[in-house]
Order: sequence, then structure tokens, then C-alpha cells
Amino acid sequence: MFLENTVNHTEQFGWIEVICGSMFSGKTEELIRRLKRAQFAKQRVEIFKPAVDTRYDNEMVVSHDANEIRSTPVPVASNIRLMVNDVDVVGIDEAQFFDDEIVAVCNDLANQGIRVIVAGLDMDFKGNPFGPMPALMATAEYVTKVHAVCTRTGNLAHYSFRKAKSDDIVFLGETQEYEPLSRAAFYKAQISKKEEIQKEKDSEISPE
Repeated sequence: MFLENTVNHTEQFGWIEVICGSMFSGKTEELIRRLKRAQFAKQRVEIFKPAVDTRYDNEMVVSHDANEIRSTPVPVASNIRLMVNDVDVVGIDEAQFFDDEIVAVCNDLANQGIRVIVAGLDMDFKGNPFGPMPALMATAEYVTKVHAVCTRTGNLAHYSFRKAKSDDIVFLGETQEYEPLSRAAFYKAQISKKEEIQKEKDSEISPE
């Protein structure tokens, strides 16, 4: 839980909020909720997302539930620093796709008195920390970890299992390519996937 009011009002610094979790956990939904709440309060809000993310719309930040808010797509994190002007709140979606400069950008904005709200995947499809997210979570004042529901067990899901065979770290996709899994289900799925890949390799090299 995070607090929006400070006790010492002479200190005009902002802060960083990170919303993280697996795919289908409601990260973007929560980001949009907080940003729309700020807009309703007549605060000046700017929203950014990586230009590579064009799954739903080129300019809108869109959740899996089709909730949306207008944003500015940028190719690199440093562009955000140049484009922010006279705002109270900055929202950043899919932060894991940005370069490491996003950490310095978010801290610079917070040090200018801006509330920075960041959403992103905390782990990639292999279960490893994803891009700049660990550093963002470490430097943020508030971290909210949200969870999906495992499609195989019904338990809380922490992992984004990739059903597609691509090994690229950045691979945009939806329910056809990914599914949220619990730790146990993810572990079993990883083993099964490795066995399938090995069988395919063995069949390719074995003589007919």
C-alpha cells in the first residue's frame, strides 16, 4: 500500500511507484487506474510506452481488459526526459522493454518533484529478472506485485510461460504465445518443453 500525502511539505521531492508481476496479472490495468485517478484530480499527467509495443494500438496504453489511456510511444528511455514538461505525474508502461537508462530517467523525474508510476514484467519467459525492472524496483519507494491465476492449477501465477518456440527475450504476444503459471506448473512446463525440443532435435539427426 502506498501513501500519497507526505508529512513534511517543505520537501518537494517526488517518488517512484513500480507495479510488477507476470503477464495477465493486471499491471497495466492498475497503472491506468492510478493515472485516471490523477487526471480526475486535475493533475497534469503524461504517459509513455516503448515504441516496440504495438500489440493493441500504436499510441494508446491498453490493458488485456481493453481499458485504455492515451500515451506517447518512445524508442529510447532518454526521450522521456526530453518530452516531460510541467507535469505532476508520469506513467510508464512495459518498462522492461526500455534500455537501462530508464532507471536514471525515473529517478531524475522523481527528484524534480514528479510522481512516477511504472508498470512492467519483473521476470522474462525463462523466469529471470527482466531488463531494468530489478533496478527500478530497488530504487522505488513503493512496489506493488500483482498476480495472475495459473491456467493449469488455479493457484497464484508468478511466471509468464512462453508456449511459442522463440528464444528471443523480447517477443510480443498474448494468450496464444504465453500463459501465466504458478511456480510448480512453470517448473513442470519448462521440463516438458525441453524434452519436446530434444525429441525434435533427435528426430532431425536420426536416419530414417
